[in-house]
This record gives sequence, structure tokens and C-alpha cells, in this order.
Amino acid sequence: MSIWTRMYRWLDLRMDISGVWRATFLHPVPIDVNWWYVLGSATLTAFIVQVVTGVALAFAYVPSTEHAYSSLDFITRQAFLGSVVRGLHFWGATAMVVLILAHMGRVFLFGSFKFPREVSWLTGSLLLLLVLAMAFTGQLLRWDQDSFWGIVVLAEQFGKTPIIGGVLAQLTIAGQQVGGATLTRFFATHVFLIPAGIFLLIGVHLYLVVHRGISDPPQPDSVVVPNVELERYERVLATRGVPFFPDVAWRDFAASAALVLAVLLLSVAVGPPAMRTEANPTIVNTNPRPDWYFLSYFALLSLIPPEVENWVILGVPIAIGVFLFAVPLVANRGQRHWSKRPWAVAAVGVGLLAGAVLTVAGDRAPWAPNIDAVQHGALPPSVTAGLDTQQSAGATLFVRRGCWACHTVQGTGGLAGPDLTFVGDRLTSDQLTTRVLNGGRNMPAFASTLTPREVDELVAFLRTLKTKR
Repeated sequence: MSIWTRMYRWLDLRMDISGVWRATFLHPVPIDVNWWYVLGSATLTAFIVQVVTGVALAFAYVPSTEHAYSSLDFITRQAFLGSVVRGLHFWGATAMVVLILAHMGRVFLFGSFKFPREVSWLTGSLLLLLVLAMAFTGQLLRWDQDSFWGIVVLAEQFGKTPIIGGVLAQLTIAGQQVGGATLTRFFATHVFLIPAGIFLLIGVHLYLVVHRGISDPPQPDSVVVPNVELERYERVLATRGVPFFPDVAWRDFAASAALVLAVLLLSVAVGPPAMRTEANPTIVNTNPRPDWYFLSYFALLSLIPPEVENWVILGVPIAIGVFLFAVPLVANRGQRHWSKRPWAVAAVGVGLLAGAVLTVAGDRAPWAPNIDAVQHGALPPSVTAGLDTQQSAGATLFVRRGCWACHTVQGTGGLAGPDLTFVGDRLTSDQLTTRVLNGGRNMPAFASTLTPREVDELVAFLRTLKTKR
């Protein structure tokens, strides 16, 4: 008997390694479990990628307002494989968000949240919220303009909570204003608090999966009756059960390997997100936006009327929470197959469609001024050619005063306001003067900021924007 065998037997007698192996990997599962069931293990693999790459990043990242941005820039540009590691972390986060949403969608459509797996759904719902929280706090650690103003917006939203809003806002920013203490708090939350909660919930979730078993794929006649469901499942395992390893586990291993390979390829080919402007609270002319997985919420808040904003800020999270935690309690019996649950299919379909539409809208952000156009662009030559002195001065004002950030001229500029490519055909000089002085919906009035001469110059330029010049 080799020394390794003796060592294993010594540990096995004291730690029951073989018993843990049998319970975890050799427990029976329904033979018809298919590829839809790999989403959970793939999500776990994505989390492991996040832990490994997060630890690597923490060796070089400095959580202070003076060095956070520069340390991340060092990781990206100078550290050995730093760009790849940061890319792995970013694309791993993207994969984790997508996979956990897909996994919960599969569980919901398959009716796998019904008796006796209600607690599995509840722990999964908590994991979803923690994953989203980890994704949000992670993007704040970049300490760029998006991060800084994202914290400000979050604190303002928490501040609108009745009764405890002020306390929540102060807890968010660790004081009265965003600063070093704020960044340290989010770093600790992202690196220690949230991962600890995820580790704990994963342990509970996996225990429940092993203890209560993987739900068999639903059939059109699948009906959950709590009094007999456990006996029915035992019969399924007795007649159509196979060991999880290797009969089913090979799919999980294959999916996890494919995930790691895909994340690695994206990290090398695409890389991490570009470094944006470093956080500077004195620069208010900026257009901050969150990472893609929060663009839908960003778009929703931007598109709704201001008078209902507070209700949406409070109502949407509450509605999502009620849905997640009420579903297994009020619908834990009855039909499982998606064809017999049209409302479940409709809910998933509407959710996907709304999320996709709002995400695209959030990416385009037509309501936001195009600051880059003003800071780095120039009006097309076809617009400025042939202008006299007054009209040319008006064109300069059009850019310098930020009009171009909100209005499009010949396909360039912003989308927040009306297209002015042919505004000279639509409005007279008097109408343009009135609009410039008094403003309009979402347009500021310039009566107090422009001199009469500047108004005349701006109007003279706008009158040149016609179909035929």
C-alpha cells in the first residue's frame, strides 16, 4: 500500500471524504436531464473566475481616490498580463449576469421552483440580487466619471426612500459627500461583504440541489401535488435515475470549459473596457452611464416623466422583489410544463423584450447631450461653407454654447433635441429668437446667458440650415 493510499485512508476515516464524494457526485438524477441544466454550474464557474481574477487584481489595485484610477491604468497598460486579467474579470462578470438570469429563466419556465424546491428558488433569488450588486459595485471601483456620478445617482435614489432615505444616502457615500471613505466602503463591500454572502448562499443552494435532487424536465402532463410529489420523484429516480457523475456531470464540465475558453478569447481579442476620464467632481459636463447590464434601468429612469420618477425608483425594485420572493409561495403546485402556463411564458417574453429595447435605448441614450461632439468635434464643412461673418460667429456659438450637444445637424451632434438640419425651412427668424430666449421642453432658456448680438448671430446661422442654401 502506497503512502498516498495510507494518507487517503487516514483522512477518509476522519473526514468521510468518500461519503461526501458519493453524496455530492454519485447521487442519482433523472436520466433525461439535458443541456438546459448546465446553466447553474456555468454560473458557478463564472463566479470562480471572478474570485480568481479579483484576487489577482487586488494585488495591484489601490482603493484610494488618489491612486485608484492610476493603479487600474497601470494594471491595464503595464502589469504583466494585466489587461488580460482585467478582461477576464469584466467578461466573467458579464457571463455571470447573463448566466444567472438565463438559469432563473429556465427554472421559472420549467416550473422547477415548485414544491419541494421553493427554498432553492429563494436562495437563487438572493444570489441574483447579490450578483447584480457585485457587478454594480465593481464598476464603481474604476473611479472614472461614470463611477463618481453613478455613486451620486445611487445616493440620490436611496435618499428618496421614505423615512430612512437620508440614512441610506449617508451609508452609501460614507458621509456627506463622495470621497475616499466612499471608495473604501464600496471596495470592502465588493471584495469582502458580497462575496461572503455569495459563498454562503451557494453552499445552501448546492446542499438543497443535492438533498432535494434536480427536478426532472417537465412533461405536458406534469402536475405538482405536494402530498405525492416526493414519492413521485423517488419513483423517477428508481426507474430512470443515473449517477450524476459521470452520466450527467460531463455536460456541466463541457459547458464550464467552453465558458472559460469564451471568456479568455474575449479577454484577449476584445480586452477590458476602455479607461474613461478620471473622476473629477468639478467636471459637470459629462454623460455618465452604467455597464450594459444596468442600461435598461438607466433608460427607464431617463424616459419616464419627472413627476413619476420617485414612484418608479421605489416601485420597480419593490415589484421585482415581490415577484421573486412570492412566486414559490403562491405558485408552488399545479402545472409545470411551459405550454400549460401561458402567463409564465408571457412574463418571460415581455421581460426579455422590454429589457432588450431599454438596453438598446440606454446604449444610444438619445436624451443625453453628446458632450464628445462639443469637446472634440466640428460641424460638417457643408454646413459652415459660404457663411458670412455674422453667420460664422453663430456657428461658433452653436458649438461653444452646447447647442450641438443636443441637436443634430446633417447627422452629427446630439439626439436629445429636434433635428435642426433643415430648421431654417420650418421656423422664421422671430420664431427662432423666441425659442432661443425662452427655451422649451428640456431646453434651457438663453435670455440671461446670451447678449442680443449673440442671439442675432445664432439665429442668422440657424436660418442658413435649409434644404436649399
